[in-house]
Amino acid sequence: MLRWIGLVAVLLVLAGAAAGWWLYAKLDGNITEDTSAAAELRRYERERPSHFASGAQNILLIGSDSRSGSGNAGYGQDGGTQRSDTTILLHLPADRRSATAVSIPRDLMTEVPECLGADGSRTGDRFAQFNWAFQWGGAACTIRTVEKMTGIRVDHHMVVDFGGFKKMVEAVGGVEVCLRRPVDDVEAHLRLPAGRQVLHGEQALGFVRARYSLGNGSDTERMERQQQFLGSLWEKVSSNGVLLNPARLYPLLDAATSSVTTDPGLASLRGLYELVRGVRDIPADQVKFLTVPRRPYAADPNRDELVEPDAARLFERLRADRPVTVTTPTVSPSPDPEPAVTPREGSGEGDAEASGDGSGAGTGGPSPTGSGTSATPTPAPTFTGTTAGTADCR
Repeated sequence: MLRWIGLVAVLLVLAGAAAGWWLYAKLDGNITEDTSAAAELRRYERERPSHFASGAQNILLIGSDSRSGSGNAGYGQDGGTQRSDTTILLHLPADRRSATAVSIPRDLMTEVPECLGADGSRTGDRFAQFNWAFQWGGAACTIRTVEKMTGIRVDHHMVVDFGGFKKMVEAVGGVEVCLRRPVDDVEAHLRLPAGRQVLHGEQALGFVRARYSLGNGSDTERMERQQQFLGSLWEKVSSNGVLLNPARLYPLLDAATSSVTTDPGLASLRGLYELVRGVRDIPADQVKFLTVPRRPYAADPNRDELVEPDAARLFERLRADRPVTVTTPTVSPSPDPEPAVTPREGSGEGDAEASGDGSGAGTGGPSPTGSGTSATPTPAPTFTGTTAGTADCR
């Protein structure tokens, strides 16, 4: 009898191991590896920024507006092209005690370097709208454009399309948002009442894509809603209700791995696990979201340009792996708002020097002493943004 019990136990262990291996192999095989981007980036390795902070990582998250692929045709005709509908630079510091997600406006005017097109031809350097980089040269072109703009080395990238986004939201059982007003947007396939509610796949996609029926219609407000949504999604995914619930965790892993295209360094279940393990314990109030300091482009108010020196200060802090402090606006933004960057609270700066347009970081100036030789320490700039722990109606 003991022999039979032992045999059954061995068979159960082997069966469990086989099932575990099958699940691992399935999830690992879901991930699409972006080898073409890796090859293109190697070609320009000498031009790329160096790593300035050991242990820190910068990951570029790209939301593609491609209409090809399963479930994407309903959002417009597939013209054979795609642009980056959403681009976020996620900075993970070496100590993994916080995370900073910086949205880059798709309408930002910037220098786009020479890129390799899908047909094998190469484009020349151009001053163009940021999201054209993805259409001209895919992820590699977008990465090189971001690196040229910021001086920040991009270590990894992920690309997800409409269908993949919906699958991940469904896998966690929906994400809660809060609306000040009802929404009726035909173009975004979105109709919602005011107040708190849980959005599922199709509604969630409409919420992050809607532009003209919410707020003042600016892309800035749309990015703020995307940041709000991602903050809620972060909290949902990191909760025990997902991580400790196999019925939720496996569908999430299956949706995530089958929805993304990544660089070779992340194109495995182990690579993604190492990434998640490093960020899973970050408190919600230390997951920060902000938009790169921008304002309407002087030559075309329908486009954006960087606000300097504010953008340079932000990029410098990320390059050096220094903390980024955000403060949530206390009032609703005015139409086409400019980014506010204020001195850190308690720094003693008050209304001290800032950029001339009122959107700059506090610089800290000389102390008004008789000798003129003493100077107060320059406070760290504070950028307008939000955190994953901020609950707010949009």
